[in-house]
Amino acid sequence: MRAEALVGALPDRLRGQTRERPYAARETIFRQGDPTRCLHVLRQGRVSLRRVLEDGTLVTIHVALPGETFAEAALFSETHHCDCVADEASVVATLPKADLLDLIASDAVFASSLVELLSYQVHALRSRLALRNIRSARQRVLIWLVMEGKDGVVHPGRPLKAIASEIGLSPEALYRTLAALERAGSIRRAGGRIEFSRDMIPIM
Repeated sequence: MRAEALVGALPDRLRGQTRERPYAARETIFRQGDPTRCLHVLRQGRVSLRRVLEDGTLVTIHVALPGETFAEAALFSETHHCDCVADEASVVATLPKADLLDLIASDAVFASSLVELLSYQVHALRSRLALRNIRSARQRVLIWLVMEGKDGVVHPGRPLKAIASEIGLSPEALYRTLAALERAGSIRRAGGRIEFSRDMIPIM
């Protein structure tokens, strides 16, 4: 399930209170300590949740992709625990926190749908974290193809630069790896899609 489906399941009165706003690249969506008023859904672009440690180090704790919710802890906290910044031009929808909590308490079907969505996102996040622990760029890209693909085809639907950030590679490393895989005949790129053979993918 994607967050769009969750928004579609909202009662008309609450769906009518959903607001969308565009953000420019590097624009702040909220700051650590700001009051929490809504649940956020990323429609387009990419946003990062960042926290400043006591020694001043800036740590990225999560990157949200289109179709995902983010800062879900805001539902049960008075203030945000981190900063949120648009990594690129993005569109963010917001759902009123108070009304959403009332709906969760009164509608078991909607509450179940929300749990399903959050469970899916936790699984996807864990998969991305596991992918980042693979040292070999080639191995990391091949396994990403399996995770992202269907029937031997991947439709990225976003810039390779964004994919590189998701899997913890520099854009240059991803470009080089894809080019090497293409030269080796492991993948074929055409028309914005990547085709691959499962026979070429390492066993996970």
